[in-house]
Amino acid sequence: MPLQNFQYDMIMREYNRRQAQNRRLLEERKADAYLKHPRLREIDEEVASLSAGKVRALLSGEESGLEDLKAAISLLSEERTALLLSLGYDADYLELPYTCPYCQDTGYVGSKKCICFKKAEIELLYTQSNLKEILKKENFDHFSFDYYSDTIKNEATGLSARETARRAYDTARNFVRDFDTSFENLFLYGDTGVGKTFLSHCIAYELLESAHCVLYFSAFDLFDLLAGSTFSKKSDSSGEEEFIYDCDLLIIDDLGTELTNSFVSSQLFLCINERIMRRKSTIISTNLKLENFSEAYSERTFSRIASNYHMLKLVGKDIRIQKIFLGGK
Repeated sequence: MPLQNFQYDMIMREYNRRQAQNRRLLEERKADAYLKHPRLREIDEEVASLSAGKVRALLSGEESGLEDLKAAISLLSEERTALLLSLGYDADYLELPYTCPYCQDTGYVGSKKCICFKKAEIELLYTQSNLKEILKKENFDHFSFDYYSDTIKNEATGLSARETARRAYDTARNFVRDFDTSFENLFLYGDTGVGKTFLSHCIAYELLESAHCVLYFSAFDLFDLLAGSTFSKKSDSSGEEEFIYDCDLLIIDDLGTELTNSFVSSQLFLCINERIMRRKSTIISTNLKLENFSEAYSERTFSRIASNYHMLKLVGKDIRIQKIFLGGK
């Protein structure tokens, strides 16, 4: 999904800040160098005057004398360089510095985004995802099947916890691989601590690395934000609600831990229905059993999820407890 206008503006404001900062740095360098050797100021003024004359000649079509102007500018440039070196400066000390030499701090090389713009885009998306720090540890590279037992069985399928985890892992990998070509949603359910959130973080990491817009919310925080947006009397909306509906991937974690009421139920249906209509993917994780879900959020909501989400159940012992008390064994 292309950047939202406010995201694009945030990145371009950073480029404007860099340009202003570098112009100030150049002025400080000029003041320093001119003070040490006034001839440098004279040279710059002469070059500016000759360059202006050259431009006027080109605009008027007068070719006579152009070579003389070029030669004079070249000689002054050589003198300038020699003076700078004699003062211990680099030859380009009085040239405008750039944070990025490729785009010269414009964000674009020709009509294409510079690599530095793409890096800024990913950094911004990471920051706004609410996942920046946790994804350094929770990604596919750190996913381990050692925490899943070969003896604990998934009653619905007869598969072991480890086999079930491998299937979920493969589904998550495929979800990332096919993200730009197919529309899919995931519903992760199972007991506390069996890896549902970790798996959703793995997916988020991969998509953020490829500059997709991912938003993560605990169920409590999501409904708190939607409540604030719904009941706020402010006329100027921040657009957060629209962003929730339109981001590439929305992750709703720990659904069922919030205080469930008619407002929450209606907002959940609105959210998942709107994203389905827009073909925007969503991942939901919950500790609720499927038979209890429709009681908490209505049969209509459960029906919408069941018919539009890939349902993945994880089973096993609480991985957090394993890590703390059993050293991961």
